[in-house]
Amino acid sequence: MSEPRLKIAIATYGHTKDIKSGAVAIAGVKPDFVEVVPIVGAFRRMVRDVEFDVCEMAPTTYMIARALGAPFIALPIFLMRRFHHGGFVVRPDAGIKAPKDLEGKKVGVRAYSVTTGVWTRGIFINEYGLDSSKVTWVVDDEEHVTTLKLPPNVVHAPQGKSLQSMMKAGEIQAGFTGPAGVGRAGPPISGWDKASEAAAAADIYPELIANVEQVEADWFRRSGIYPIHGLIVVKDEHIKRYPWLARSLMNAFAAAKKPYLEKLKRDPGNSPEDKRYRHFLSLMSDPLPYGMAANRPSIEALVTYSLQQKLIPSRPQLDQVFVEIESAL
Repeated sequence: MSEPRLKIAIATYGHTKDIKSGAVAIAGVKPDFVEVVPIVGAFRRMVRDVEFDVCEMAPTTYMIARALGAPFIALPIFLMRRFHHGGFVVRPDAGIKAPKDLEGKKVGVRAYSVTTGVWTRGIFINEYGLDSSKVTWVVDDEEHVTTLKLPPNVVHAPQGKSLQSMMKAGEIQAGFTGPAGVGRAGPPISGWDKASEAAAAADIYPELIANVEQVEADWFRRSGIYPIHGLIVVKDEHIKRYPWLARSLMNAFAAAKKPYLEKLKRDPGNSPEDKRYRHFLSLMSDPLPYGMAANRPSIEALVTYSLQQKLIPSRPQLDQVFVEIESAL
């Protein structure tokens, strides 16, 4: 059988660049890499048009799409990781001292189903007792899955207003930082990340959770949950036609990650991702773990949070939403 030519959309990270350059081959595959900047745009194209054969995707977007019958399945290859007690700010005059105080307030998030929002809301609900239904979640962008039915306490920002401008005016009292909320300039287009950084620097608000790095580390040690982002999805038809494909992709991503992790141990690196993952080396031996075993607590937590927030209708069996494969490296 000839090697399949697969259209692949993934972002360029320290741990994926060798795959995209060809330094690490995907055995049995002729890859056709499609550059999508920001990679969020690829998520939308995949869930709406199934445009790619292999694609990076936010895990919450994936679970919603899969529940609605999307013809692709995830591999437990998680290309982005971060904790989510931080990245949430409040206006100093809003009287918000703890997550429970968000009840009755308006909170800005780019879209209700954005994975950052789902993780943070889940933490606030399960660790701090927040009743999320008593918060008005104000969004100013589309959901990736356009058919998603939103809870009644999700409203769209008025025409012509952004979350950033509403936060500045006091029309919302809290919000997520960066591209997930008030630190973002418009919808995801080329140059979005740089524009977001500039916007985020314009107004500084205090974080809701104090001593956040210590809180996150303690939570990880207690729960084993290390929030997942950026998984890989593959069209069902390819998994069925090429039974070896999941293993081939796993091996390639694991091989590309290995030199990156070795570099992190020697050199702090310059990018925000380099600094974040190097910092996490003090918590875990591998800050980018692949495979089901290492990630099961995190996957189960995100499924629970998605159910609580009415993003998926029922709890799926994990073998229905993931190819259960382990990293061999």
